[in-house]
Amino acid sequence: METVNIMIVGVGGQGSLLASKMLGHLLVNAGYDVKVSEVHGMSQRGGSVVTYVRFGDKVYSPIIDKGEADYIVSFELLEAARWIEYLKPTGRIVTNTQQMEPMPVIAGLAKYPENLVEKMRAKGIQVDAMDCLALAEEAGSSKAVNMVLMGRLSHYFPDIAPEAWQASLEANVPPKVLELNKKAFALGQNG
Repeated sequence: METVNIMIVGVGGQGSLLASKMLGHLLVNAGYDVKVSEVHGMSQRGGSVVTYVRFGDKVYSPIIDKGEADYIVSFELLEAARWIEYLKPTGRIVTNTQQMEPMPVIAGLAKYPENLVEKMRAKGIQVDAMDCLALAEEAGSSKAVNMVLMGRLSHYFPDIAPEAWQASLEANVPPKVLELNKKAFALGQNG
């Protein structure tokens, strides 16, 4: 199988590292060669966080170059737009519609761009956008956006059994918040 490239992009504190860990676990258990690379950037709360997950028969490098991502999973709308040049022409963006204002916007030096989903779609990009924050809150915590996104991403991997996704979720999420995260995953999956 050809290597599949997934970029997980977000803002520090949103749980993107747990999502990439779960995804890596899932893919290794599915029998793939997997490389995960965390490029933290300013990973304190509010800074960009990027993780590369690559899998296939044999993966030699953990890095994804511009124009190589099959999927960009984005925790925040502006982050999806920021990394768009990494997407393959046939690639897909799976994004939360939540908007978190970056420092230039908070400081009044810039405005948050409007209609980002429409602008990306106008460029011919396949965008799967949903309000993951609302679904996470419905599951019981705003911190479960990562599992809503993983549930949504699972749609695009029909060869990986739902039970395998559940097993990886159970292996990576602390027991005290497991049921909440299972519910968030299901809401994303069914959204």
